Amino acid sequence: MIDIIGDIHGHADRLETLLSKLGYIKINGSYQHTDRKVLFLGDYIDRSPKIHETLHIVRNMVDSGNAIALMGNHEYNALCFHFQKKDGGHLRNHSINNIIQHYETLKQFQNKQEEFESYLEWFKSLPLLYEHENFRAVHACWDEKNIDMLKKKLVNNQLNDDLIYESTQKGTDFYNAIDQTLKGKEIALPEEQFYSDHEGNKRSEIRIKWWEDPSVMTYKSISVEQFDFLPEINIDLKKLNSTDFYSSDEKTVFFGHYWLKGEPAPFRDNIFCLDYSVAKGGKLVAYRFGDENSVIKDGFISV
Repeated sequence: MIDIIGDIHGHADRLETLLSKLGYIKINGSYQHTDRKVLFLGDYIDRSPKIHETLHIVRNMVDSGNAIALMGNHEYNALCFHFQKKDGGHLRNHSINNIIQHYETLKQFQNKQEEFESYLEWFKSLPLLYEHENFRAVHACWDEKNIDMLKKKLVNNQLNDDLIYESTQKGTDFYNAIDQTLKGKEIALPEEQFYSDHEGNKRSEIRIKWWEDPSVMTYKSISVEQFDFLPEINIDLKKLNSTDFYSSDEKTVFFGHYWLKGEPAPFRDNIFCLDYSVAKGGKLVAYRFGDENSVIKDGFISV
């Protein structure tokens, strides 16, 4: 009996409204339900005004056994931002863009260093994947080869200090597995094209629909985000690290990360994204299983 909730990004008020709509009540400081629990898909921090409150809600629910919380790329980025390299600097560079992305979180924990460090420790306890008998859940991408590697490398599907350091070694299979699981798959645009993302960053790669067969897709049709400038030509498969994709006969998979717009709906019968851009004026979205614990298309609930 699970309710799955997408990216929150510090919108504690929306989260409390959604939990109330789902029938959860606060008892002894933790939201709980008589016979259900929440599965959070990651990205609790950055961008928005009530990050501290959001973490308090989610962590209390996890600690009281009323929720499972997965790691998102923003929690992973926060760990790398604060982990120091042995030869100086940090695992995630303190560039202007990275500081701005993490700024709201840092500001809201000003003069609360000890508490923030306890949350960084808690981030390490967050699993990167979840598998139920009827569905799977991950922050951004379920690729079977990546997931198999993570199951072998991680400790209870969690990162520890040594694995965090190892995960930042670019070019390794482990780096790619972490990167794609938490941030999705991308492909370089043709002919040196580029675009500006929602934060104004210049990008030359697009996020792709990793559940579609790339051999029959164009740049326009495989892009998660719909850009008018993308060409309707077959993609260059040589630009992909792998042509594997998530087939229609696999378990239903739930994920966040992709800043969708409009009304919540599945991409396919077994492909459900629950990130509808709450941090950009969109919706905070949940998916609720029925009593029969089966996947139905109209199980979306949002605020």
